[in-house]
Amino acid sequence: MARRNDELAAVIAETGWSQPVVAAAVVRVAAEAGVDELLTVKRSHIAMWVAGTRPRGRAADILRETLSRRLGRPLALAEIGLAGNTPDTVTGSEWDTDTLKTLVDLGRNSMDRERRRLLTGAAVFSVGGLTLPREPWWDEAPRRARSRAVDPNRRVGEIEVRAVREMTEFFARRDQRHGGVDGRTALHQYIVDDIARYVSGVFRGEDSRQSLYSAAAEAVYVAGWMSFDASQHESARRYFTLALKLAAEADDAPLAGHILRAMAHQAIDLGHSRAALNLATASIERNRYAHASPRERALIGVVRARALAVDGQRGNAITAIKQAETDLARAAPGDDEPHRVWFFQEASLAHETARTLWALGDLDGALRHFHASVRHRRTDSFNRTHAVTLGYMGSVQAGQGNIDAACRTWSQALDAMDGVQSGRTREAALTMRTVLSPFRNRGIPSVSEVDERARSVLRRVT
Repeated sequence: MARRNDELAAVIAETGWSQPVVAAAVVRVAAEAGVDELLTVKRSHIAMWVAGTRPRGRAADILRETLSRRLGRPLALAEIGLAGNTPDTVTGSEWDTDTLKTLVDLGRNSMDRERRRLLTGAAVFSVGGLTLPREPWWDEAPRRARSRAVDPNRRVGEIEVRAVREMTEFFARRDQRHGGVDGRTALHQYIVDDIARYVSGVFRGEDSRQSLYSAAAEAVYVAGWMSFDASQHESARRYFTLALKLAAEADDAPLAGHILRAMAHQAIDLGHSRAALNLATASIERNRYAHASPRERALIGVVRARALAVDGQRGNAITAIKQAETDLARAAPGDDEPHRVWFFQEASLAHETARTLWALGDLDGALRHFHASVRHRRTDSFNRTHAVTLGYMGSVQAGQGNIDAACRTWSQALDAMDGVQSGRTREAALTMRTVLSPFRNRGIPSVSEVDERARSVLRRVT
């Protein structure tokens, strides 16, 4: 007779979730990771696992990640009574693997299992992969890059740097308009076909090498951001890690801070509050904030504010918001700033401020800033973000008990989703249906309309 899994039962109790809620959360993480065999998990599966039945296949990893997100800390399989079920993921070696080898491996054999996992998301995001290397690693990164063996027949200079930056800008702008689902494969192919060749070339000087590595890091970062927006979170984490390695080898502190900010953003959204704060803290260290332009400082700072908020540090979060406002006010047209921060303007700051205040429980303040974000945004260039902002705003209004206002806002969000392929807009549509479910059969026209439109979005958005 199987022994009851008291460890798993205790962790589930700590989450405050019922077994049906655990099952639903497991299905969401399984869908994100492309583990289709777990999309039918029900309360009965959770009950069996607690009773002592061993989960099969990828279920243990999915269950661990689901519970880790809820608790905001990494869980080992042993902590949920499943030691030996599947091996724990070891990610520290990512920092020790040669960066060029990682780039080359991304494109080795179009049917390669690892490449398929990267593009389809069939890998489970793990908070353990967010552990950063120790200080000496960062100091030694540029030296490691300079000593890397190169192809003597491939010379790399400003033309190649400009080509990478132009391609990166194209995909970054496309992501803002249409979301990260469509186009990721094309950017991935450019990285493995062209950027990997450039990184392995002979540079005309150290400045050329650093410029190319920075440009490559930005391209890989955009691939990561598109994967994040597509809800392919382990793929995003791997891209972000590779981008951070390239930025470190370029000795580009502000770019490293920019990437760490994105990693913190992802960790917050996935419920890994402790890891998020560690990443956000790292984003301002080692001159990453000090050497950044005012606009980039504002971006790094406001995401750190949200990390502080989800960690319960209200006073520090408010202080960080005010500093971000000051930093953005110092940014001016014509500033010498990297093109990667072109999108971060008043609307973006208001959006992130609203999310920070929402995390602090200040719904009135969050709603005020969401309204400001919608008012300031150029919707023709930022369709995806506009839809996401309206989705969050409707959720805040629903949280205040104003379902009519929420439906009006969500109707605008659904309008903005037209032509957008994004995991985050899909999550917004899912939230609409979840929040409106208690009102579904009450004959309220606005509820019925939004619910049906959200259902249609969920059918077409992948």
